[in-house]
Amino acid sequence: MAERYDAIVIGAGPGGEVAVSRLAERGLRVALCERELIGGECGYWACIPSKTLISPQQARAHAGRSAGIQTPELRFAEVADWRDTMIRHLDDKSQVEGYRDRGVAVYKAQARITGPRRVEVGGQELESERIIIATGSDTQIPPIPGLQDAGYWTNREATTLSEVPDSVAILGGGPVGIELAQMLRRFGASVTLIEAAERLLAREDPAVSDLIAGVLREEGIDVRLAAQVAAVAGGDGRRTVRVDDSGEIAARELIIATGRVPRIGGLGLDAAGIEHDQRGIHVDERCRAGDGIWAIGDATGVMPFTHVAMYQARVVAADIAGTPVRADYHAIPRVVFSDPEIAAVGLTEQQAREQQLALVTARVTLPEVLARPWTYEPEPSGELGLLADSDRQILLGAWAVGPLASEWIHYAALAIKTAAPLAVLADTAAQFPTFTEAYLKAIEQLA
Repeated sequence: MAERYDAIVIGAGPGGEVAVSRLAERGLRVALCERELIGGECGYWACIPSKTLISPQQARAHAGRSAGIQTPELRFAEVADWRDTMIRHLDDKSQVEGYRDRGVAVYKAQARITGPRRVEVGGQELESERIIIATGSDTQIPPIPGLQDAGYWTNREATTLSEVPDSVAILGGGPVGIELAQMLRRFGASVTLIEAAERLLAREDPAVSDLIAGVLREEGIDVRLAAQVAAVAGGDGRRTVRVDDSGEIAARELIIATGRVPRIGGLGLDAAGIEHDQRGIHVDERCRAGDGIWAIGDATGVMPFTHVAMYQARVVAADIAGTPVRADYHAIPRVVFSDPEIAAVGLTEQQAREQQLALVTARVTLPEVLARPWTYEPEPSGELGLLADSDRQILLGAWAVGPLASEWIHYAALAIKTAAPLAVLADTAAQFPTFTEAYLKAIEQLA
């Protein structure tokens, strides 16, 4: 006989955890199904370990750029020890116990939907009127000849490494590739970053791509753009990448960072009548995927960010509670935790022009208009770009490359979310001295 629950959540990444917690807080009897570790990709192999490895390097780099400070020593072994603490040594026993103490039933096994309102997990049948799919994504492995035989790393091996290889080739110039390239270079590896497109971060404004490419090259990273990988070979503990028109690149390790694919195989989606394609499960504005079924996070392919998964989980919890909430993605921040940080929100200039909007843009160089960068370091840098609709007089998009950009991009995110008039933004006082003041300087150019 099937065990009955008020809700079943399949996948315990950040999105799944938010869904479980919110539903349990409302008094629902919830089952949580997770085939690996509670906390998911983000907690063990992506966001948390990567930022833990990056942070000491950025502190060291900032010290080296600051006045009157001797550049401190970077000790990888100690950083790795703290990384292991942060990822709980890949052990989720305390998380399992914590949920069970709160009355949540935890099933550590692969789950699949077997019929209307039915889930099978680890040989057990569960029943519920509410099923939430939050299974995340996997690294997309390109079909390159020789790749499987040569062997490679994904973000998992790169963020849990126990020693730094002497050389690394990275396929993919998106956020993951950029963060890993800079991290490994600062730990002493020789790094080649290979991108098939004509620029890094191809989905962002070209100015952002140019700025970060320049930074990476200054740090000694070999950035190859418009580089098509023809084949990969392995031997003697090394990998050789053959790139069309530019010869071969040899490295100890090869890291694949060419994107993500939704982890939805084996879930029984077809049997449940759930529409999906290679991008993910189709959901509506309330994250509904079918009768009594919701999907959130990378499994939907909407926007592959942890904060989007958590946002969608809040939408689903509200929908189940009977609150008419609809997901709105037009002001979701996008951040690369490089040094300097890269942050963006809203439309890019290309997207705005494709929509034939009445576009006006502004761009400011931070050290030219602010005091804060000079208090930060003697040779500061950084830029801010804004896009606005000149007819409606509202902000459409923003990008920033500079210190702590991940923090002050939220000023633009809130302005875009609320459609705050440019006149209101121009009439708002920013704390002195801060990087946020740059918005006032840029908005003056939009008038």
